[in-house]
Amino acid sequence: MTPSERSGLAYAVTGFALLSCGDAVVKSMAGDWPAHAVAALRFSIGALVLSALLYRSEGAGAFRPKSWPLQIARGACLALASVCFFSALYIMPMAEAMAIGFLAPVLTQLLAGPILGEKVRAKVYLVSIVALVGVAMILRPNLALLGWSALLPLVSAIFFALLMIANRASAGQGSALSMQVFVAALCAPILIALAATAKLSGIEALDFGWPDWDVVVRCAIVAGTASSAHWLAYIGTSRAGAAQVAPAIYVQMLVVVALGWAFFDEVPDLYTLAGAGLIIAAGLALWRDGLRPARAPGKAGAAPMTGRDRAPIND
Repeated sequence: MTPSERSGLAYAVTGFALLSCGDAVVKSMAGDWPAHAVAALRFSIGALVLSALLYRSEGAGAFRPKSWPLQIARGACLALASVCFFSALYIMPMAEAMAIGFLAPVLTQLLAGPILGEKVRAKVYLVSIVALVGVAMILRPNLALLGWSALLPLVSAIFFALLMIANRASAGQGSALSMQVFVAALCAPILIALAATAKLSGIEALDFGWPDWDVVVRCAIVAGTASSAHWLAYIGTSRAGAAQVAPAIYVQMLVVVALGWAFFDEVPDLYTLAGAGLIIAAGLALWRDGLRPARAPGKAGAAPMTGRDRAPIND
């Protein structure tokens, strides 16, 4: 590995670790403010800051997407995925929610066939079954304790996979920053509408008031860590290449386990670790398999783009 690749990998690992730190901050707000309100505020802050950066760097013309329906679909997928994942962090150990979230890249490969018309190889179906076995191992005790709420991280993974597919479909329609602005700026009003609907529903569990100052600060921290993480991952990918950086995403699992243990007294059991191992192994198997077709004679370093190699999502 060259010095540039080593530094790129270090950037990416730092970025992915920051994402897990943001998840811990979200979990710290459980009981202080509902997850749907936290998601709405977090993405509103992110959308405002990213929009200001885009206007400064590219001007007003950069705010006109080529396909409004596609960008709205991206925003809706991110909104639903984020609400489900934040809610899962509130009620489940972080390691379990994160492990099931790693199913998203596998689902992306599986769903790309019927949605984008891509050919799905037999190996993808086999790997998907292995990953789903891992999900079942993690969910088995949680379904008994939490009921259908235990499926929230699985629903989140499905919407994140749909977002990755929408990202593929919108590739080349703008700069990396403008694509982040489009998804965040359309996600924020959807989340605000969901939060307002929840508040006006009359359901006591969904009601909320104005946040305390520390909740606002923590939402801003989550927005800042996410944007910084995406920037670091982008720098890492540009220096080391997507193929080198892609597996580094699984460092999130190590960080989540450490943070959950240190701050929330969450110690993953053997079922969680075994299930997480199967899901991660499935993702790595798809990544390794994706490298082979692109290796042309005399160009051993070449590799195709995979679902995880696309522009990072604004979680």
